[in-house]
Amino acid sequence: MTDQKLIVPELTKEDFTSDQMVKWCPGCGDHAILSSFQKVLPQTGVRKENVVVVSGIGCSSRFPYYVKTYGFHGIHGRAAALASGIKIANPELMVWMITGDGDSLAIGGNHFIHLLRRNINVNVMLFNNKIYGLTKGQFSPTTPTGFKTKSSPQGTIEHPFNVGELAIGSQGTFFSRAVDTNPKMMAEVMLEAAQHSGTSLIEIMQNCVIFNDKIHAEYTSRETRDDMQIFLRHGEPMIFGKENDKGIMLKGTRLEVVKIGENGITEKDILVHDKTQKESGIHVLLATMKPPLYPIAFGVIRAIDDFTYDGKMDQMVKFEMANNPIKTMDDLLNSGKTWDI
Repeated sequence: MTDQKLIVPELTKEDFTSDQMVKWCPGCGDHAILSSFQKVLPQTGVRKENVVVVSGIGCSSRFPYYVKTYGFHGIHGRAAALASGIKIANPELMVWMITGDGDSLAIGGNHFIHLLRRNINVNVMLFNNKIYGLTKGQFSPTTPTGFKTKSSPQGTIEHPFNVGELAIGSQGTFFSRAVDTNPKMMAEVMLEAAQHSGTSLIEIMQNCVIFNDKIHAEYTSRETRDDMQIFLRHGEPMIFGKENDKGIMLKGTRLEVVKIGENGITEKDILVHDKTQKESGIHVLLATMKPPLYPIAFGVIRAIDDFTYDGKMDQMVKFEMANNPIKTMDDLLNSGKTWDI
């Protein structure tokens, strides 16, 4: 976001709220995500006409209809290709790609990993409800092994993707995670994603009340959330728990949950989060933590600086325009060997 931060009229959530009827099921986590997103957009300082929301297919992909900006509802799995083309064609636009675990990790998997690898300056929000909701309850690439669905009545026999592990393995420069039950958390990571130069990915753990209700309850229920969630902040020790008496330590090549005050462990022994560390090992370990052995990590897990594809492309075009002797189509047709007939 280079020249995007211009002086603009003060905007509010209402400026980004469309007049379309929201057609998600009552109680769906998408409602909270949409509301948080509409509140964050005015904080980015970007003109409304410079925002584009792109989607593929799925419940999440109705998003462009509900945000009062430019939008593009694409076909299944192709949102990353559309978002890439839009950003490269017009680098001044802020592009948001809205997708789901089925849309991006199954049919769109190839486009998804290459968007991350190229580090195009696009913001991705991936709603992960671990099911195909729009097509009525088939297992998705993130459905847990053994889980019974309409398309796996005896239980799935596949290993699920961990979104963070896949993203970091694809050379992603920004990975964060939030949960739909915590609007403040969502807004915080959305704003950080918007400020990142390169592809930013937010995995939002979203509940499908119809086909996969309470799939995230292991760490979102009132009884478990304090001890099964950790919100990571850059430069701060990894402390969590209802009494803030638990922490994460690195022992050898593994993370370990410890209790502060036991066995001589103090806050100084707790691992301090560094989202900017280019070596990905710790970030992968954090992204793959899950109950019951570990809390699930939320917040910005990885945010490193690197060149962007669209930035390099813009430099290349400007260099060729300034230095290439071929300026017109006539120059091109008359270059090299020519002859008269």
